[in-house]
Amino acid sequence: MTEPAPPRLAVVIPCYNEAANVAPMVARLDAALAGIPWEAIFVDDDSPDGTAARAKAIAAQDTRIRCIRRIGRRGLASACVEGILSTAAPYVAVIDGDLQHDETILPRMLAALESGEAEIAVGSRNVEGGTKGEGLSPIRRMVSDGGAALANAALPVKVADPMSGYFALPRALFDELAPRLTATGFKILLDVLLSAGRPLRVAEIPYTFRAREAGESKLDATVLLEFGGLLADKAMGGIVPLRFMAFALVGGIGVLVHLMVLGLLHGIGPVGFWPAQWAATLVAMTANFLLNNRITYRDRRLRGPRLLRGLVLFYVVCGIGAVANVGIAGLLLRDGVAGWGVAGAAGAMLTVVWNYAVSSTLVWRAR
Repeated sequence: MTEPAPPRLAVVIPCYNEAANVAPMVARLDAALAGIPWEAIFVDDDSPDGTAARAKAIAAQDTRIRCIRRIGRRGLASACVEGILSTAAPYVAVIDGDLQHDETILPRMLAALESGEAEIAVGSRNVEGGTKGEGLSPIRRMVSDGGAALANAALPVKVADPMSGYFALPRALFDELAPRLTATGFKILLDVLLSAGRPLRVAEIPYTFRAREAGESKLDATVLLEFGGLLADKAMGGIVPLRFMAFALVGGIGVLVHLMVLGLLHGIGPVGFWPAQWAATLVAMTANFLLNNRITYRDRRLRGPRLLRGLVLFYVVCGIGAVANVGIAGLLLRDGVAGWGVAGAAGAMLTVVWNYAVSSTLVWRAR
């Protein structure tokens, strides 16, 4: 019996609640890649709809199909990294599991890489011959266009569709870049382009973005915040963790919420200062928790009963941080080490670091 040829192309498919799309995806890849040795790696973030089970059932009959089921870890970018690092194929492609990307251009993407025309091939909706079609709602179109403008302001090479989640590159190049990737958020292409340290040769292959057939989109306006954080992370050389920057940004928003509530209750309203201060503190802490759950810890988002438990823990963590803030600032001021401004800033910084460290390990701990 002749052994099947080793795969020349590995197609990595990050998934969450895509059970209905698994079999159609395999059938479409089989048709599009006829004559090319390939494998498909479904990377599932423990979908409750049984995506992993569906992929494994097909894999039991087809050796070209593999599945990685991730427990306690979420995020499209990190799923792509794990999937790509799991293959020995010389070329890898990333395609969404929602069937919106046109798999028929995969041979053209592979050809651009094998010929040396490009170091990375991008499925593009924004070059001649490509179109967003009916695949984007107005809000998703706004996010996509806004992200493209933001990305091209920082990229060393201009890419018409840097928001694309559909691309291919040599595995050896990815192996080289992997240690430098931030691997957070929903769009890994920008991370790859920024981490290269030089302008990569890019070929953009046009395609029409299809309407989603099953499941629901995970793309929303917070992707722009993730983009901003990624750009800041690369600009600072990764010295400050991206998650910490997001946590501190949310904290700044919390200060504004606190002042607004305090002003409404005490500055304009009839409530005394201390009751208004406590109410403003509670509202700000709640707002911080919800924003952190949505943005900072998006990959560990709490839901259901765990959301309420997390909120209570967050109150406790922030309460301890507030006590530490006042205590440290008071000691610095009393001992003449610093003036009130520096003392207050030192106390505030200690609080941010404390809240971040303990929130990461207790409230939003990785399971």
